[in-house]
Amino acid sequence: MTIAVTGSMAYDYIMSFPGRFVEHILPDQLHVLSISFLVDSMRRERGGCGGNIAHNLALLGQRPLLIATVGQDAPEYIAWLREEGVDTSGVVIMPDEFTASFFVSTDRDNNQIASFYTGAMAGAAQLSLHDHHPEAIELVIISPNDPAAMAKYVRECQELGIPYVYDPSQQIPRLSPEQLVEGIRGAEMLIVNDYEFGMIRRRTGLSEDEIQCMVKVLVITCGERGSQIRICQGVWDIPAVPPRRLVDPTGVGDGYRAGLITGMRHGLPWEVAGRMGSLAATYVLEEHGTQRHRYTLESFVRRYAEYFGDSTPLSVLCGKSDAGYTPTSKLPSTTLPRS
Repeated sequence: MTIAVTGSMAYDYIMSFPGRFVEHILPDQLHVLSISFLVDSMRRERGGCGGNIAHNLALLGQRPLLIATVGQDAPEYIAWLREEGVDTSGVVIMPDEFTASFFVSTDRDNNQIASFYTGAMAGAAQLSLHDHHPEAIELVIISPNDPAAMAKYVRECQELGIPYVYDPSQQIPRLSPEQLVEGIRGAEMLIVNDYEFGMIRRRTGLSEDEIQCMVKVLVITCGERGSQIRICQGVWDIPAVPPRRLVDPTGVGDGYRAGLITGMRHGLPWEVAGRMGSLAATYVLEEHGTQRHRYTLESFVRRYAEYFGDSTPLSVLCGKSDAGYTPTSKLPSTTLPRS
């Protein structure tokens, strides 16, 4: 059984602005906004939500199936992910297109202004879960992608009875209210940050309680304030892990998702899975780019212990079954079976 990750593969153009955006934006002139920022550095990195999540899952010992479309400029990117342990058999090259591109400027307070060029991602709706042995797919992650593709994967998961994590994130403005409601209603988990959660409420007209009742698991990330996991049986407040150095927030949420889902797949308690997400996110925060961080499972477990104490539950990551810990307990019926 495998985890299928659907989402964008892109090249990230990451720029740094040495000042603060808020000091140069006039609130009373937003209706005629015209502004530019002189940045002092730029890097091109491998990225995209699908690629990032798959990379982080591979670091945590998973072998995810990545389903995405890329352009003629992406053979090196595909080879990189394959070497990292990602199953790239679901990645399709669109020979007449260039790979999607993400342009983001980050200021000194880690605020960001971004634009996204669709490129080959526009063809993602041509792909189908039916082409990838759906009976062998344990969970699908529907992360930001071409909106039509996201809506299609929601329908296919519901038709095939495959649990899915719904992660609309940056595509919330492009998805219709009806598409958002359909994606949330059938999801195993809805995961967004606090700002995105407000956007969903505004676009759908749903209250916080109504959304909570529609989805089995609701996860809201809150940056340096950590995250919250909500299910009908309870709420878990998950602290953020302080970085050893603060470098770049781009892709942090993708790391969190991979850590959380890995813990969920191993049948670990929600508070443990959430802390795994926090730690995986911090590794991203400490490096430039979204896929430059590296760690072994053993070093991940050691760092977890340094901050959270008892790391016995994480023995399953390293294949140890004699550590005296059995995943149990507080897990709701929505938790996936262990593979």
